[in-house]
This record gives sequence, C-alpha cells and structure tokens, in this order.
Amino acid sequence: MEEKIQKIGIMGGTFDPIHIGHLILGETAYEQFGLDQVLFMPAGNPPHKQHREGRATDEQRVEMVRLAIAGNPHFTLSLEEMNAEGYSYTYRTLERLKAANPRTAYYFIIGADSLFDFQGWKEPERISRACTIVAATRNQVSPALINEKLLELNSMFDGKFLKLDSLNMDVSSKELRKWVKEGRTIRYYVPDSVAEYLYENRIYRKR
Repeated sequence: MEEKIQKIGIMGGTFDPIHIGHLILGETAYEQFGLDQVLFMPAGNPPHKQHREGRATDEQRVEMVRLAIAGNPHFTLSLEEMNAEGYSYTYRTLERLKAANPRTAYYFIIGADSLFDFQGWKEPERISRACTIVAATRNQVSPALINEKLLELNSMFDGKFLKLDSLNMDVSSKELRKWVKEGRTIRYYVPDSVAEYLYENRIYRKR
C-alpha cells in the first residue's frame, strides 16, 4: 500500500513575542486544509529583521513558542531555522524539508502583508515550487483585492496560492513589545504562560 501523503503546515516568524493571532492562524489552517500537523518555526536570522536590539534572545523566543503551543497535540515546535548559518531563507528551508520528506505536502502560512510583498522575497519561484502558500485575510484589505493578488501570483509563479478564511486579529508583536516596555498589560493578547515568562525574565523591559 502506498504511503499516505502528510499535509504539514508551517507557521514561520520571529515570534517576538508569539501571540494569539499566530495561534489562531495555525489552528484555522489546520482545520480548513485538513492538515496533519502545524510546525511553529522561529526564524533564526531573518534577513529582513536585522538589528534586533531590545528584543528577546533566540532561546527566549523558542521558549515562548514552546509555552504557547503546549497542550495542542497538532502544534509542534520546529527548530529547523534556529541553527542556520548566515541568513535563514524560506526557500532553503522548504527545499531542505522537501528533500528529507518527499511524501509530505507543505502549506506555508503567511499574513496578508507578506502576500503583497511575496515578489520581493528571495527566490519566490523556488518557494512556490516547494509548497502551497496559504495567505490570511485582513480587515484593512478587501477580499476582492486579496483574491486578485492570489490569482496574479498563481499565474506568475505557476504555484498554488490559497486564501485562509481566518478571523482577523489586529495585534502585532511590535505593538506588544511597546506595551510591555511602557508597563501596559498584554493579558489576553498572549497565552498566560507566555505573559508570565515575559514578566519573570523582564523581556522587553529596560534592564
């Protein structure tokens, strides 16, 4: 009997910190596309987010992801990009995963902002060949505009770009870091375990 193809979602990002918006996207993708697992993959050294003073360390970001996804059996922490030499590029990660797991179909989950920036990514054609791109919606962007962009990218890269019917959460890691620095609460924006870890370790606060 032929081995069943696994369907694995990938939620990449710096997760600095991880918040409920990330978790909702992962869960929605899991349900909508019938995924077997969703990998939460902290970026080790993303080229577009350099000079990260005042941010959490790699170890702290990994621990926050671990805490956030604990208890969800179909969420898994992946350290695939944490030990990368040089910059961690999406196309390299996906091609490495595909080579190691040829019977796996990967679904790369991105936000609407990333969808409109996709042509500027490093080697977008190779990314398109290695996975299905799943793009979340945003209240600030009309569904018609997102659909138009999906069709454009499908044609341009001969890939598979799909819309994720997700609840839009207007929250960003950047805003949460600012709130912590200002002494404002981030309760309910991140899991309690993550908030507790942040405060105990004085992450994003002035030392």
